[in-house]
Amino acid sequence: MIGKTLVVGGGVGGMTAAISLKRIGVEVDLIDADPQWRVYGAGISVTGISLRAFDALGILDQVRARGHVGAGMRGKTASGQTIMEPPVPPDPQPIQQGGGIMRPVLHEILSSTVRAEKIDVRLGLKVDRLAQDQTGVQVTFDDGSSGRYDLVIGADGIYSQIRSMIFPDAPKPKFTGQGCWRVVAKRPTEVDRTEMYFGGPVKLGINPVSQDEMYMFILEHVPDNPFFPEGEMVEHVRALMAPFGGAVPRVRESIVDPAQINYRPLEWLLLPKPWYNGRVVLIGDAAHATTPHMASGAGIAAEDGLVLAEELQRHESVTDALHAFMERRFERARLVVENSVMIGDMEMAGDMSDKAPKMLGATMGQLQAPY
Repeated sequence: MIGKTLVVGGGVGGMTAAISLKRIGVEVDLIDADPQWRVYGAGISVTGISLRAFDALGILDQVRARGHVGAGMRGKTASGQTIMEPPVPPDPQPIQQGGGIMRPVLHEILSSTVRAEKIDVRLGLKVDRLAQDQTGVQVTFDDGSSGRYDLVIGADGIYSQIRSMIFPDAPKPKFTGQGCWRVVAKRPTEVDRTEMYFGGPVKLGINPVSQDEMYMFILEHVPDNPFFPEGEMVEHVRALMAPFGGAVPRVRESIVDPAQINYRPLEWLLLPKPWYNGRVVLIGDAAHATTPHMASGAGIAAEDGLVLAEELQRHESVTDALHAFMERRFERARLVVENSVMIGDMEMAGDMSDKAPKMLGATMGQLQAPY
């Protein structure tokens, strides 16, 4: 069993790892560069793998109460006509369900759990230097303080500082050619599950995130990766939504303020094996940042944290534990990242065949297997 561990990054993967390690008796410090420990963005879709991970972590009931969890989806034409509504299985398990939640709400649930576990959290802090030997890692922080750890976990996102420290020649995040617009709005009562609109000029979907809220996402092909000034966002998003029917027109009319809109260009990264160097290991977006086409980024990050704790508990040697962690995680992460990017490529190429839906369905089926 390892002793003291440092988790760098207080997102989904980092917090899951910290909670899981503390529960098996490991002393954990968690740091985050943001002094306010904020999370940005609108709603987040959660698929079955996310819900199963949250169940294992013991927070699924809170996610159900404060977000939206259910089974089934509804496919619609661009005009809003329902063309597909698969039957919902009786008494579905978490892995058979999906839903959504506001990102700040999920962050609050996880961070409250971190605090309840009495994990030492230090905010507004970065790692300045790492120096490791066979028995541990000496960490110097940017406030001049230092500490020695048996293990350091880099969970600091797609632009990971820890990744650049241990793998200076690692690949950089790649822009896909798509941008994602997200809008939070009041949820019409008939929007009781995920809705996907097919055949429009852009990909558009709706997901409930609470009892009275929903969020809409729009994937747009933006090959030149333009900057969108805040003053132009409302007009731009309303224009993208104009061709759609169903619940979309009501949401469109409610968009009047740029603060309602979140935009980011889509990037991805898959770090080759290994994700560790000595006693420093990368998890989540620091190792495998994906696009949202499978709504599984949070799920595989949370799985990383759970699996890492399991393997560290099973093995006396840190090296053996990290090797076992890689054996369980790499192909699963690769499946999500590469297939998500391929689906995006099909969308940008205007592929109207059933290739993308079939790939999505097959991949989600594979992910139902145990992590």
